[in-house]
Amino acid sequence: MKKFLKKNTYNILFVVLIALFIYPPTKVYFIRLFSFSPSIQTTSAKKTQLQGFSLKGLNRSSVNFNDRDDKVIFISFWATWCPPCIAEMPSMKQVYEDYKEKVDFYFVTQESWEIVKKFYDKNEYDFPTYNPVNYPPKEITSSSIPATFIIDKTGNIVVDKKGAADWNSSKIRNLLDQLIAK
Repeated sequence: MKKFLKKNTYNILFVVLIALFIYPPTKVYFIRLFSFSPSIQTTSAKKTQLQGFSLKGLNRSSVNFNDRDDKVIFISFWATWCPPCIAEMPSMKQVYEDYKEKVDFYFVTQESWEIVKKFYDKNEYDFPTYNPVNYPPKEITSSSIPATFIIDKTGNIVVDKKGAADWNSSKIRNLLDQLIAK
C-alpha cells in the first residue's frame, strides 16, 4: 500500500483536484475566487438602441424600453443552473442593494418564476427579474451566460462582460457614481 501511494500520489491529487472543480459547490467557490472586476470601455464605446426591446416582469412590472427614462442601466442575462452566474450573484447583490434607487437593474432569464423564486428564496435575493419578450439588440446579445452590461444614460455600453465577475469592486462603484453624476 505504501508503495502504491508513493507511486500514485500525484495522480490521486490530480483526480481529487478535478473532482473539486466538477462538484458544483466547490466549482462555484473557485469561480468566485478567480473572478475579477470587469473591464471598462473607455474608448469608442459601443452604442445600443434599446427601443423595441421588451421584458416581461416576473417579480416587477413589465418593461418596454421605448418608454425608459434616462438612467444608467445594469442588465444581466443569467440562469439558476449556471455556476458562473451563481458565483457572481453575491457581489451583484451588494451593488444592487446600494444602487437600486439610482440605477435601473434588469436580471433577465429564460426560466420560469417558480424556478427563480426557489433560487432567490434559498439565497435571499430580491433582484428585479424578467423574461425577454423579444430578442435584445445585437449589441447586448450573447451566446453565453452570464452576460452583463452597464449602459450609460445616452445608450453607450461602458461594460460588456461575458463570464463571472466581481461586481462589488471599487472600480465598478466608481464607474456607477460617475455615470449617475453625468
